[in-house]
Amino acid sequence: MFSSFTDLLLLILVANGTPVIARNLLGRKFNLPLDLRRVMSDGFRLLGDSKTWRGLMSSLLITALVAKVMGYSFFTGFLIAFFSLTGDLFSSFIKRRLGKASSSRFLILDQVPEALLPAAVMAPYFQLQWYEVIMLTLLFLVLELLMSRLMYRIGLRRKPY
Repeated sequence: MFSSFTDLLLLILVANGTPVIARNLLGRKFNLPLDLRRVMSDGFRLLGDSKTWRGLMSSLLITALVAKVMGYSFFTGFLIAFFSLTGDLFSSFIKRRLGKASSSRFLILDQVPEALLPAAVMAPYFQLQWYEVIMLTLLFLVLELLMSRLMYRIGLRRKPY
């Protein structure tokens, strides 16, 4: 179903874009890092400063509300945001283990987990085949790169990636 494909893609984009918009709207409010600044035995932070409770909560809430407006359940939107952010947190965790700074660029690792995980988990609900999950992930990668540059140009992002 093309509609289900595009609906899921849109909800994943909302889940990933909401924390950036929330940071711009709320400034330093609710800016507590998810990892509470915990440092692992390798000397690097667990996740970094850019993964905040503000971003998590805003993404879960806004994605759930957008899903409801689109005719899906609130819980469906919540799950999409949850799995998308779980993929994003996984990426951040791996980047910290590799010694990369918070908000540093790591092409593919920055895009694929946050799209692939929710697409794979939600595929049965959205009646997607495995190849559609792969296509959705690749399309997300391209759209995320383009949207990041656009959001940077209009002042919503601090970096163009």
